[in-house]
Amino acid sequence: MKTKTLKKNKVNVITLGCSKNIYDSEVLMAQLKGNNFDVEHESTENDSSIVIINTCGFIDNAKQESIDMIVDYAEAKKNGLVDKVYVTGCLSQRYKDDLETEIPEVDAFFGTRELPRLLKTLKADYKHELVGERLLTTPTHYAYFKIAEGCDRPCSFCAIPIMRGKHKSTPIEDLIKQAKGLAAKGVKELMLIAQDLTYYGLDIYKRRALAELIDQLADVEGIEWIKLHYAFPNNFPMDVFEVMNRRENVCNYLDIPLQHGSTKMLKAMRRGITREKTEELIKNIRAEVPGIAIRTTLISGYPGETDEDFQEMYKFVEESRFDRLGIFTYSHEENTHAYNFEDDVPQEVKQERADQIMELQSGISYELNQEKVGKTFKVLFDKIEGDYYLGRTEFDSPDVDNEVLVRKDEFHLRLGDFAMVKVFKADHYDLYGKIVD
Repeated sequence: MKTKTLKKNKVNVITLGCSKNIYDSEVLMAQLKGNNFDVEHESTENDSSIVIINTCGFIDNAKQESIDMIVDYAEAKKNGLVDKVYVTGCLSQRYKDDLETEIPEVDAFFGTRELPRLLKTLKADYKHELVGERLLTTPTHYAYFKIAEGCDRPCSFCAIPIMRGKHKSTPIEDLIKQAKGLAAKGVKELMLIAQDLTYYGLDIYKRRALAELIDQLADVEGIEWIKLHYAFPNNFPMDVFEVMNRRENVCNYLDIPLQHGSTKMLKAMRRGITREKTEELIKNIRAEVPGIAIRTTLISGYPGETDEDFQEMYKFVEESRFDRLGIFTYSHEENTHAYNFEDDVPQEVKQERADQIMELQSGISYELNQEKVGKTFKVLFDKIEGDYYLGRTEFDSPDVDNEVLVRKDEFHLRLGDFAMVKVFKADHYDLYGKIVD
């Protein structure tokens, strides 16, 4: 029995997974609003007649979270708490047939590139005049900025090409138009995202055009910070760093997933690079942009990873002293090249190795943060928690990196403001500071 009246044409969009999914949900929501739907993101009102779940299908934990969410709303539909449940995104793209069989309560499943079909099912038109428009789910001063879709890389462990298709760059002129639109709405920070930033332009311009794109984005009035996420290390376009040095609003920050520190494992993963070349790349990047913050991601427990391979990765992290680091335990994914091999590293060993890397990185982060004490940084403030304003320096992205804490009873700030902050204390992942003139 329904506990409250459901609002007809009210849609609740739920997003699971990465920043690319957040972007996709924002585009979907703009189209729905343009069709006069009342649309909210992850509403807690429980009065929406329609729920759309944008799923993740990347690794086991993410897939299970998506499945649990679908099951919860399928049950809610059976109990009359919602009228329609639709599922889109990576999990739906990858396992549509299985999901339709296992969870028949869902009204329809859609793939990652089926937005027009989803809208048609809702009796809505795909409005071409809204291409590039989004309803931001992030705070209004920053936005994830997708410059390409899909991936052409052959990485053995990754199912993204199955779910997202081949790499497809968005033309520079379209991206500049989008950036100007976001800036006009108050966005100050763009976080460039793609499955692979460094491939940008090869498909449409027959050359790597990431540096050219960044240079033009830096001209957009109102954009004060530009950050680069998810760059592939092999054949990295080094001209990016000339732009980074020349343009003040291009942050000294690079997210470059490296996946392992053993040449043997990198070869098995089909990454097209060795440990030695990786170390040379990091050295060259730091020489080009002294003080750059490098964030990376690693995988523990890939098939065939021995204790010796893990120790090589451990030593690689110890010597590289990354500013930021995350690590996944290997997930054995169907239809990937690595699925042909035995998943022979026990889960507890995978987790133990990941924990050792994170303990090592925690110590490195603590030491690097101590070097920031007494220094002053430009900080963008995102939110309030408890007694503190929480912000970030140019070396940090939301949710995954360090935060700067400033007591709210000592200063008056508006969220989305920049301020100069002098750091007086630091721990492993947070900086504490005071506003300075």
